[in-house]
Amino acid sequence: MGSKQKKLIRLSITYFILFIASACIMYPLLWTIGASFNPGNSLMSTSMFPKNPTFSHFTELFFGQGALYAKWYWNSMKISIATMILTLILVSFTGYAFSRFRFKGRKNGLLLFLLLQMIPQFSALIAIFVLAQMLGLINSHLALILIYAGGQIPMNTYLMKGYLDAIPKDLDESARMDGAGHFRIFIQIIMPLAKPILAVVAINSFTGPLGDFIISSVIVRSPEMYTLPIGLYNLVSDKMGASYTTFAAGALLIAVPVALLFLVLQKQFVSGLTQGGTKG
Repeated sequence: MGSKQKKLIRLSITYFILFIASACIMYPLLWTIGASFNPGNSLMSTSMFPKNPTFSHFTELFFGQGALYAKWYWNSMKISIATMILTLILVSFTGYAFSRFRFKGRKNGLLLFLLLQMIPQFSALIAIFVLAQMLGLINSHLALILIYAGGQIPMNTYLMKGYLDAIPKDLDESARMDGAGHFRIFIQIIMPLAKPILAVVAINSFTGPLGDFIISSVIVRSPEMYTLPIGLYNLVSDKMGASYTTFAAGALLIAVPVALLFLVLQKQFVSGLTQGGTKG
């Protein structure tokens, strides 16, 4: 067998694997899109490509009787944006500290972050609930923001540190010779060069709250305070008539802000992923 034939076989196997992976990803997405435009409420009567598409499920979300979808949407956006901003601030400082400073407990701190990122947040539900109750933050969005931002710190700090380690320290020394302090170096030199990894952290911290159901269902109680996962769950529960097609329409709209954020930060995001995994 010649080298060209071997290369052709490897290429064919690669494309076949990519096709299978793409099909596994696209099939549920296409089914959700089709269900959101199908008439009726049951998934049993829907198809991937509806014969009589309708926008009634989308209008029902925003203008239906007793609909709170717009409120849930705003709640999720508010929590996600606040979590993203707070996470960017915290992770920037922690990543810079671990990258540029040598202090007692540094290695143990990195090891602790490594262990913490292996533990899912919902494993501490009882502690989270008790702490929120003690602080009077039950049924509060502030509690969710603090929980989500805290949970984002370990993994994203590792990414941030890895990226900052790749930035030459000669830049810091040159700026320090010109009279710049640590904070000025951090703001004016390091952060502009760290835009790619900041984009990665921003997308990670923004999308995390949008998909969480367990923690938000423990903290939030009243319907007006629901986030999208809790509100959409009620659309398929007995309380609100088990409207699966309306649920599909609501789930589809969640992807809009995520897609827009990814398009805006696409170049920085790809660059940050490829360079943020280095260790120093």
